[in-house]
Amino acid sequence: MNTQQERKTFTERTSKKQWMAVVAILVLGFAAGALILRTDPAKPQAAGHSEAGGHADGEHHEEGKAEGKDHGHDHGREEAKGHGDKEHHGEESKEKGAPAEAKAESKEHKEDEEKIPFTDEQVKAAGMAIESAGPARIKTSLQLPGEIKFNEDRTAHVVPRVAGVVDSVSANLGQEVKRGQVLAVLSSPGLSEQRSALQSAQRRLELARTTYEREKKLWEEKISPQQDYLQAQQAMQEAQIAVANANQKLLALGATPGSAALGRYELRAPFDGMVVEKHISLGESVGEAVNVFTISDLSTVWAEISVAANNLNLVRIGEPVTIRSSAFDQTASGTVSYVGSLIGAQTRTATARVTLTNPQRVWRPGLFVNVELVSSEADAPVTVSAEAVQTVEEKPTVFLKVPGGFMPQHVQTGRSDGKRIEIVGGLKPGAAYAASGSFVIKSQQGKSSATHTH
Repeated sequence: MNTQQERKTFTERTSKKQWMAVVAILVLGFAAGALILRTDPAKPQAAGHSEAGGHADGEHHEEGKAEGKDHGHDHGREEAKGHGDKEHHGEESKEKGAPAEAKAESKEHKEDEEKIPFTDEQVKAAGMAIESAGPARIKTSLQLPGEIKFNEDRTAHVVPRVAGVVDSVSANLGQEVKRGQVLAVLSSPGLSEQRSALQSAQRRLELARTTYEREKKLWEEKISPQQDYLQAQQAMQEAQIAVANANQKLLALGATPGSAALGRYELRAPFDGMVVEKHISLGESVGEAVNVFTISDLSTVWAEISVAANNLNLVRIGEPVTIRSSAFDQTASGTVSYVGSLIGAQTRTATARVTLTNPQRVWRPGLFVNVELVSSEADAPVTVSAEAVQTVEEKPTVFLKVPGGFMPQHVQTGRSDGKRIEIVGGLKPGAAYAASGSFVIKSQQGKSSATHTH
């Protein structure tokens, strides 16, 4: 009896296990189908973990049957995983494609915002010149400080050579005078004595000449001895020497020998020039060797340059230079005429000189200048006009010509000679850009930025 009950109980337990296995298999099958149909790539893994848990439960109840079903479930899970991976890769591809399109659209939008609209009529009206970036020969220049000074070879200090009192002054400061023109007249007692000595010597010479003529005639007629004739000849020659000596003294003083007024002393201009200094006035007592006038021929001036020791090899006699004023917009060309051999103990610089023609009297002594000379020359593959480079956002910028306007392009600049600027980055050869008149584009860009900001 007990054995039959145990068999019945075993049969009931076996039937319950079978039913539970069937139910587990059905649940796992539904779960696998849901995994296949789902498109969310994150959830299959979670479902896989659930299935693994379900499989562990089934295996705990009946190992043999669950193993077969578990194998089919693993196969289904792999298919579901593969399917999910494909969908995941597809979504990634779409996501990668989307940013590329977005970047292109963003770039176009940015270019539209940066473009400065300009019609061809506006370009023509503004007087802009469109040029192409290309190669050029860049001359590297050396800038040296200088100062305009008088041409000392054409500058004279007029001084009286005798003391006297000023009778008249006819020249004024800043006046152009001609060679030999009377600048002032002095009354000099010393000059009066010199002219008196000359007149006395002339009278003695006349008497000696008369005596010589008479003694010569008497000697020729055998009336007077030859000794008297020779004595008269000697006296006449001595009188001639005395007259010549008196004349030379007057000429050395700068006075004319023949003058109605014995003490009249005239100060005259030594050459054509301008009165740049005047230290004389009417009635003044003037001594010897006192500078009363300075006359300078300003048709040529000197530009004196201070040259540092490391630049002396670049400054040579005959080297062409360009002089630029630091006070106003004026340039001139000249050549180095002198280079000093000594270096100053205090300044540690040598002095060089440029002789500069000054027909319009523009270059005035005392004016500070910059002296520019070529130190080297080199070929640059990409250059633009110096007028084309503007500063935008604190960066050198060139405005490129595009359909309907201009685009600002930041560039990296290199060497420059004042006319052309080397571009070492940011611009390709042949690119069309705004040369002259680029400041108009910059101002228009500023107006556009202000409008957008507002």
